[in-house]
Amino acid sequence: MTGQIPDFRMSAAANETTPAGVMPFLRLRKLHALFLSAIVVVPCIWHRRIEAGDLASHAYNAWLAQLIEKGQAPGLYIVGQWHNILFDVMLLRMANLVGIAAAEKVVVSICVLIFFWGVFALVRRIAGQSAWFLVPCIAMLAYGYSFSMGFMNYYLSLGLACFGLAILWRARRFEWIAGALLAALALLAHPIGFLWLVGTLAYVKVRAKLPGWRKLALPLAAAGAFAAVRWYAAHRPALMADWDRGPFYLYNGADQLGLYGKRYFFLAGAALFLGVICVAVDLYARRREGSWWKLYELPFELYVVTFCATALLPENLRSSIYGGWIGLLSSRLTTISATFGLVLLGCLKPRRWHLAGFGFCAVLFFAFLYQDTGWLNRLEANAETLARDLPPGTRVIVTARAPADSRIAFIGHAVERACIGRCFSYANYEPASGEFRVRVRKGSPVATSSTDDAEDMAAGEYEVDDTDLPLKQIYQCDANDLTKLCIRDLEAGETNGRMGYKPPGR
Repeated sequence: MTGQIPDFRMSAAANETTPAGVMPFLRLRKLHALFLSAIVVVPCIWHRRIEAGDLASHAYNAWLAQLIEKGQAPGLYIVGQWHNILFDVMLLRMANLVGIAAAEKVVVSICVLIFFWGVFALVRRIAGQSAWFLVPCIAMLAYGYSFSMGFMNYYLSLGLACFGLAILWRARRFEWIAGALLAALALLAHPIGFLWLVGTLAYVKVRAKLPGWRKLALPLAAAGAFAAVRWYAAHRPALMADWDRGPFYLYNGADQLGLYGKRYFFLAGAALFLGVICVAVDLYARRREGSWWKLYELPFELYVVTFCATALLPENLRSSIYGGWIGLLSSRLTTISATFGLVLLGCLKPRRWHLAGFGFCAVLFFAFLYQDTGWLNRLEANAETLARDLPPGTRVIVTARAPADSRIAFIGHAVERACIGRCFSYANYEPASGEFRVRVRKGSPVATSSTDDAEDMAAGEYEVDDTDLPLKQIYQCDANDLTKLCIRDLEAGETNGRMGYKPPGR
């Protein structure tokens, strides 16, 4: 046992005295939980604004919801729906109490903690030990691609689903009630988290009843089902499905660390390589143990099934020509792949070099993240300076593009957030998409009612119509400093992206 991490009850023997339930465990280890929670939310407060892609759009639309309640947003209205709303409702209710800026900090921090501790609880439940050495990995995943793109309802749904799975894995009596409540909340946040919870639980329960080699029927059936979905989507032109995401094997869970540039991808590769080394060393050390593979069998199987899903399901599709896109599906599903990858690592015998290696990766990751989100804060500060001088109610279109090597493309939403309390982002995609609570009627002066027009406006490919005027464009006006923004009046007949930075090759 030389070289193992002491004092954290990570061995199987130590865990015999540790409560199996999620809440009893957190009560027992409350000091650890409080300390780690304080550390994990630091990226939510280290800058004035939280930079996470679509998060800024959620904040802007929370402000619009406030205007709708006051009758000050003509053409906009709120609908009741049962999914894709939990984060938005939380943000709006908190914003009504403390203002939007403070509400963002509070609600996003809550979501991060739900996700972080949800993954930790799930790893602990399946692996049978508290994998403290994986805390750096869970923290990186908590601020990975799904978070940094601002898929907040989806992100919250996965965190709730992790807690639900941890409780229902071997549920007894009233634990089923708690698990059902978490499943309902996951559905309110986003359908994918709910489907993952229910599907995984059903998979595990059915698998437990199958004898011997017949268990192989389940992963084969799952892979076949995903292949059937791929065939169906590919043969239905109306869905406009595509698989435009690069080589499928790169989407293995480590890709969640690939964010704002090439250095993240090198780091993701290093973290993946370290994980493989950890597993290989542990397998070699256990080679003389009887049935050593049993410990890894189920986590590995769940990882493979999820990998098949990310490889076979479309990246983008559209259920209706009038509705919004279901975008970046496989790219965000790798959060689940990464979670099962961490469950597999959680089965290892913890050693100091595990913690040292993953801790070093986390230090680099968060150093990079601090720099890049600081850059985005400067961009948004410049946008606020421009918006401050606009007459209230001015309509604007934002054309802002990320640096060429960045995977986080939604930086224009940060400029939209600068409009809160001052101007209207006419290209706001949420109301037109029909996928969120805030909706728009045709002819609204606040937002376009066409999803296609919203996409063209954001891409700088929209031909301005007479009925759109007066309308201004906020754009990047210095190719050497993409945080520098300018504003101009648009004219009828021109393409809104005629001026401004364009990435090489466009």
